[in-house]
Amino acid sequence: MIDISPEAITVIMFAGVLVGVLSGFPLAPVVAGVALIVGYFTWGGPQVTALFYSRMYDLVRSYVILAAPLFIFMGLMLERSGIAERLYDALYLWLGGFRGGLAITTVIIGTILAACVGIIGASVTMLGLIALPAMIKRGYDKALASGAVCAGGTLGILIPPSIMLVLYGPMAAISVGKLFMAAFVPGLILSGLYCSYIAIYCLIRPHIAPAVPPEDRAVSFLRKTSMLLTSLVPPVILVMAVLGSIFLGIAPPTEAASVGAFATILLAIAYRRFSFRALRDTAMETLRVTSKVMFIAVCGFMFTGIFLGLGGGDVVENLVLASPGGRWGAFAVIMFIVFILGMFIDWLGIIFIMVPIITPIGPALGFDELWFAMMIIVNLQMSFMTPPFAYAIFFLRGAAPPELGVSTADIIRGVIPFVILIMVGLGLLVAFPDLILWLPHQMIKF
Repeated sequence: MIDISPEAITVIMFAGVLVGVLSGFPLAPVVAGVALIVGYFTWGGPQVTALFYSRMYDLVRSYVILAAPLFIFMGLMLERSGIAERLYDALYLWLGGFRGGLAITTVIIGTILAACVGIIGASVTMLGLIALPAMIKRGYDKALASGAVCAGGTLGILIPPSIMLVLYGPMAAISVGKLFMAAFVPGLILSGLYCSYIAIYCLIRPHIAPAVPPEDRAVSFLRKTSMLLTSLVPPVILVMAVLGSIFLGIAPPTEAASVGAFATILLAIAYRRFSFRALRDTAMETLRVTSKVMFIAVCGFMFTGIFLGLGGGDVVENLVLASPGGRWGAFAVIMFIVFILGMFIDWLGIIFIMVPIITPIGPALGFDELWFAMMIIVNLQMSFMTPPFAYAIFFLRGAAPPELGVSTADIIRGVIPFVILIMVGLGLLVAFPDLILWLPHQMIKF
C-alpha cells in the first residue's frame, strides 16, 4: 500500500472530482471512481470493500431517508392534481390589476407549491407553462418574467417539506423535523424579498410589467373569493397537517410524509384528476427520481468514507479554521466555497460529499449547528440560478413555449437580481439568527 499524507489525499481527491466533472462525466461515477482508486492504493481492496458495504448498508436502512420517496410522490401527485392552474386562475383575478401583479402572483404560487411539491423541476416547469405565457403576452419584460418563474419555482428546495432537508438531516446528524421548522421562516423571507423587489422595480419602471385590463378581470367578488378558497384551502390544510404533525411532535417526518402522500391521492380524486394511469406514472417517476438520489448518495458515501478515513476532513477543518478574520472569516470562506461549488456541481453531490466534511466545522467555530446548516441550505438556493450548472435556467428554457421567444440570455438576466436577493436574505439571517432558531425551539416534544 502507498503511504500518502492527508494533505496530498485532499488535493488528489478534490482535483480528481473537479477534473472528472469538468470533463463532462456524471458526478456519481466520478466521485465513486476517485474514492475506489484512492482507497485501493492506500488501504487495499478488502478494507475498501468492507467500508463501501457498511456505508451502503447504513444508507439503505436509514429510516429518515425513507421520507424522501414519500415526499417526492406527494409532490408529483399534487402536480397532476391541477393545483397550479387553479391557484393561478384565482390569484390572476386578485393581483392582475397591479403593475407587476402577475410576477408577484408567480412568486406566491411558487411559494405555495414549494410547501406542496418540493421538486424544482416540477415547480419551474409548471410555472413556465402556466405563468410565463400569461406574463409575456401581457407585455411583461422577458427577463423579469423569467426571473420570477425561476425564483418562485426554486423555493421548493428550501420551504418544507423539501427533499434537500430530508437528505441534509442524516448527512449532518440533525433532526429533519427541526430542519423543517428552521427553514420555514427563511423561505418566507426570500419569498417576501422577491415580491418586494418586483413591486418596487415595477413601480420605478411601470412599462415592463403593465396591469391587466379591468375587462379581463371582470369577475364578481363572490366568484373570485370562491375560486381562491377552493384552490388555496385544500393544499394549505394538507401542508399544515403534515408540518403541524411534525411541529407538535405527533409524528416524525417519515410518518408525516406517508400521510401527506395518501392525502394527495384524495386531493387528486377531489379535483377529478385522479386515474390509475396517473397513479402508475407518478409511482414510476417517484422510482426514477429516488433511484437517482440514492445512486448519488451511495457514491457520495463512498467518497466521504475514504476521504474522512484518510484524514482529509481534518485537513479541511484546519485550513478553514486558520482563515484570517476569525470565525466570521472562516464562515465566509465556507459560504464562498459552497457558492462556487453550486455553480459546477449538482446540489445532491454537495450534500453527500461536502456536508459530512464541513458540518463539524460549524460547532468548532462556535456556531449553532442548526443555524449553520440552514445557512448552507439557503446558500444552495443560489445554485439553481447560477450558471453554468443552473437547474432552474435549463428547466425553464426547456419548458418555455418557443413562440414566446425567451432566450437563455433573457433567463440569466432575469435571475441575477434574485440571486442578489438571496445574498441579502443570508445577511438578514446572519444579523438575526433567531429567524432560523425561534420556531424549532417551539417544537413540542412528547
